[in-house]
Amino acid sequence: MKVTSFGLFWRESEIDWNPGQGYKDSFRLLGRKGANRGNIQITDFRFQQGIYILYDEYGPSYVGLTRSQGLGKRLKDHLDDKLAGKWDRFSWFGFRPIGEPSQKNGILELNQPPEDLTDNTSTTIGDLEALLIRSIGPRRNAAYPSFRDADEWTQIAYEEQETYLKRLVS
Repeated sequence: MKVTSFGLFWRESEIDWNPGQGYKDSFRLLGRKGANRGNIQITDFRFQQGIYILYDEYGPSYVGLTRSQGLGKRLKDHLDDKLAGKWDRFSWFGFRPIGEPSQKNGILELNQPPEDLTDNTSTTIGDLEALLIRSIGPRRNAAYPSFRDADEWTQIAYEEQETYLKRLVS
């Protein structure tokens, strides 16, 4: 396993889960790196595969994983299942590498993960430690380890999406 991207404490309320018809006929889980024209990168993490943690007002309340369904589908399912109304934030840790920008809109595509997700034991152990510490935030851990090859992505709130998407186009 090798974490390639992650998002910490994204808000469920910042996603338009039912956007309606037209070109926005499906919700998006947009994340960004950078903010200004020329250095901004945007990816839709709906189809990311990996591990996610749901949080309620007291802290982590549920841990799940995504395989073929993708992160977006799993999160949307939790809006109507036994966890409905019991979480308001989530963190995610993805294994699909970030690819090239789409010719259509400039949003970076997700590549397929390698067949064998385990790079090597040392990387796997280090990434698992970083995942647990960053998602749970234990008070006694002085270390705040990084993932070896992963970038943190900042959530783009629904009302900010068009502003940031316009910055992709020069």
